[in-house]
Amino acid sequence: MKAVHFGAGNIGRGFVGLLLHEAGYEVVFSDVADALITSLQQADSYTVRTVGATPGEVVVDGFSAINSTQDPQAVTEAIASADVVTTAVGANILKFVAPNIAAGIAARPEGAPRVAVMACENAINATDLLEHEIRANYQGDDLDSKALFANTAVDRIVPVQASDAGIDVTVEDFYEWAVERPPFDGQEPKIPGVTWVDDLGPYIERKLFTVNTGHATAAWHGWAAGHATIADSVADEAVQEKVRAVLKETSALLVAKHGFAPETQQAYAEKCLGRFANPYLPDPVERVGRSPLRKLSRHDRIISPAAELAERGMGTDALVGALAAALAFTPEGDPEVDSLQEILRSQDADQATTTITGLEAGHPLFAAVREKVASRQADL
Repeated sequence: MKAVHFGAGNIGRGFVGLLLHEAGYEVVFSDVADALITSLQQADSYTVRTVGATPGEVVVDGFSAINSTQDPQAVTEAIASADVVTTAVGANILKFVAPNIAAGIAARPEGAPRVAVMACENAINATDLLEHEIRANYQGDDLDSKALFANTAVDRIVPVQASDAGIDVTVEDFYEWAVERPPFDGQEPKIPGVTWVDDLGPYIERKLFTVNTGHATAAWHGWAAGHATIADSVADEAVQEKVRAVLKETSALLVAKHGFAPETQQAYAEKCLGRFANPYLPDPVERVGRSPLRKLSRHDRIISPAAELAERGMGTDALVGALAAALAFTPEGDPEVDSLQEILRSQDADQATTTITGLEAGHPLFAAVREKVASRQADL
């Protein structure tokens, strides 16, 4: 069995690639980072170390690596004979890997089993985004007979790695990889660690609105309080209370929208807080809080749940407070931070609110967000 995985970074090696390796797949990593690909090509193995309540180590071997920029034909050939194609590149990069995947699918021999394509990104229905781009690049009318597309929800915290880690990866001991079952028509691949679900939507939103929302909230409020890491931030009672308040709001939405039992969602939120507090994951607040424009966009972790809550007439004060902290999050070296601050300086409050969040003036959340935008503009 063969799996081609796009994105040989820490998530690719320490989560998706690891689980595929443990399932018995020959893993082919594809990436554009030449130094990383060269290191993988020169190595026989790498080690994934888990930290937390159940620490351990797993050696990953039997893999190969391709620079997709330098050798696209090798990527095409790998996909042509693969059983699974996965990605962990970031949702905004999917459009760049789609042409390679389309070419590989087109090269598959007639009659071969369909290759399963799964985008493992921090985005709602990322595989749908990837499929759209693949269809736009596909030559031929046989795509549906050669590939299937399944959305996934992935969850594992991978902190900044030690400077001398090389290609070894340290990850938290918790993970979740949920994959929608229906596209496989009863022929799901055997991947231990995958949770197969009939309806992925609730799992995607539960993860995004709990883990990602809470993580970003801890980063932005923690940075404002002068903390260096997420663990330090949630150890601060004032910051932790803000994170708990946000998770109370998103939990209320998840219970109302998807029917999660309140006690089940509460336990999930508490588990996430415990993960954030893991002292063995020295995750910098600047890393977790980075890319604020993406994270404040209309369908991401803050505005999406807040908008739905507002539409239902439910409370959003904590989420709007997290947005306010993001507007004042100004570490150096993040182009999105610079862009966000330029929007705040150059546009009036109404226009900036729409530019940053995608909210229109008539939306029930707009006024509360506009107030925070105007307040931040007054400080600039």
